[in-house]
Amino acid sequence: MAWFVFAFLTAFFSSLKDILSKNSLSRVDEYLAAWSLRFFAFLTLFPLLLFIEIPPLGPMFWVALLLSGAINTVSTILLMKALKSSDISLSIPLINMEPLFLLAAAPLILGEFPSGLGLIGVFLIMSGAYLLNLKENQKGIFSPIKAILQEKGPRLMIIVAMLWSISSSIDKVGLTNSSAAFWVICLNGFLSLSLFPLMALKSKSLDELPKNLKLTAPAGFFNGIANLFQMIAFSMTLVIYVASIKKLSSVLTVIYGGIMLKEKGLKRRLAATLLMVLGSIVILLGA
Repeated sequence: MAWFVFAFLTAFFSSLKDILSKNSLSRVDEYLAAWSLRFFAFLTLFPLLLFIEIPPLGPMFWVALLLSGAINTVSTILLMKALKSSDISLSIPLINMEPLFLLAAAPLILGEFPSGLGLIGVFLIMSGAYLLNLKENQKGIFSPIKAILQEKGPRLMIIVAMLWSISSSIDKVGLTNSSAAFWVICLNGFLSLSLFPLMALKSKSLDELPKNLKLTAPAGFFNGIANLFQMIAFSMTLVIYVASIKKLSSVLTVIYGGIMLKEKGLKRRLAATLLMVLGSIVILLGA
């Protein structure tokens, strides 16, 4: 049960991170936003080193750090590009496709196989993601899929979901070769360093950082907290279960888009929300 709490908290803080990132992208470019997201997460988590013991590092720690760091460098930039180019309620729900990719990635990398109920829960969450992208004027069962492929933001978010399905499994390898807190500190430190030269070379809004710290810094803070809770949950149960519950962050974000941003289709999206919540409950029962 404890893993579910940490996974849900991951979803909550991930939603706050996405909302603040979307707001900041109206003032800074995606490269500066991506670096800020990881750098301020690192600053948030670094003080934990004063309170935890540095664990003995397993033989796969550095390999996992390099692999996950490389994948998340790309996925962080693509995430910011997706948020910048599309409505938040259109792009964010597509991270719900990560459990689908995890069905292939987790058995290959970790040897983890979900139970029958777990698979049903993943299917329900994926069905909710489908409903979120269904529009009244669309015809045919493949209309939501066609709509996804027609916009840059959703296309990029599908790639992000695929990359996260791989990095999530690698993250578990990393934390099992160290500890949850130490791993997430090292990972965000690595990403801060890897994203810095990209930001320095490509960002056109570096001078906008000081005046927008009230948006970029909190986004990084919530990202750091979400990362920590996610790694703790990973250490307690199967990666695919944590990733599925984490997708509830998209539900909170879509509700924000409907109420605060006045985006259309809130009733339909709330119905999809209930379907996704049902899926998370089924996963919990099968864990």
